[in-house]
Amino acid sequence: MAKNGFRVMDSDMHILEPEDLYEKFMEPQYLPWAPKLTAMPARFGGRFTLMVDWQVKARRARYAEDRERLLGSTLRMRDATAPMREQGYNAISQLEAMNIEGIDVAILFPTVCLNLPNSYDGVDGSLAAAMCRAYNNWLYEFCQADPKRLKLCAIIPAHEIHEAVKEARRAVTRLGAIGVFLHPGVVNSRPWHSRYFDPLWAELEEMNIPIGWHPEADEYLLEPDFGNSKLMRHAYANPSEVMRTMMSMICGGVFEHFPGLRAAFLEANCGWAPFWVSRMEREYKNFGPWDAPWLKRRPRDYYLRNCWVSVEAEEEEARWVVEALGGDNIVFSTDYPHFDSEFPRSVDSFLKQPLTDEAKRKILWDNCARLYGLS
Repeated sequence: MAKNGFRVMDSDMHILEPEDLYEKFMEPQYLPWAPKLTAMPARFGGRFTLMVDWQVKARRARYAEDRERLLGSTLRMRDATAPMREQGYNAISQLEAMNIEGIDVAILFPTVCLNLPNSYDGVDGSLAAAMCRAYNNWLYEFCQADPKRLKLCAIIPAHEIHEAVKEARRAVTRLGAIGVFLHPGVVNSRPWHSRYFDPLWAELEEMNIPIGWHPEADEYLLEPDFGNSKLMRHAYANPSEVMRTMMSMICGGVFEHFPGLRAAFLEANCGWAPFWVSRMEREYKNFGPWDAPWLKRRPRDYYLRNCWVSVEAEEEEARWVVEALGGDNIVFSTDYPHFDSEFPRSVDSFLKQPLTDEAKRKILWDNCARLYGLS
């Protein structure tokens, strides 16, 4: 398949998990502590689910209130995704959505399980690993509908490093994962450049597998700053999380110690990248000899060698990123089937961007293939 002559790889396409995922895939000894999934009301799409046991109860009412205010966008997506919803968002419907949009290959990320379990401190390491295994095993079966087009990006636990390494290795060698991902929020007060995580970076570098940083920002923690404004919380949350993590990986020396490690910073747009790289450059010039003596390169060099950022359909700032940093580090994402996706017009909208065909070809396919190690 080629859309107007362009092959398309979605770096960050989402699935919707079934409500019985953990009932069927959680190992029996951990089942009493398994997460629970619950369906949203039918007017919000029915199959959009929420992990209630991992949410603070006081936040549930606010979540429903936010959904009310998003009803217009949600209903638009209800109309666009009606055929897929009727099939329970199963694997066949995923492929149908890809055909409608014009996507050849999709790297799959969760919806509910984005915050599983790495956005929570204090979770038992073996339980966290069991939750990740259950999700990864389910997604593996999902991808068998067409393994050439549906690609597994595995979630890994971060609470105990040996469990993270073990699940990353299992997901790649046994399930065929082409990437692993983590929530960018700090776990158990350990920054990502802590040497505690070195065994994981070493394992990923050896397996030639990228790490994806995908936020599921807990916007309600931002209420002291932004109150009840969904507009302000949602605008701020995702970019701030991945910016913080990119700085940790670059200035904290992760890419210096593991030069072959590739990292994607997803679902936060890309327009911030030139500013952020320049900001790190200036601060490195001022403070590098004292605070980052381990760095042998400029922050910009690590970005160009080790980092990818994602662009969505109508982000016009993409042309500025190409001008400032080149077009080799941007990957395309539809964010299907979430309320703010441009589905089914994401690819068409992106092709209208004021970019050269060469830049579009890189962003729609070449860069993503290089990130995930696909030919």
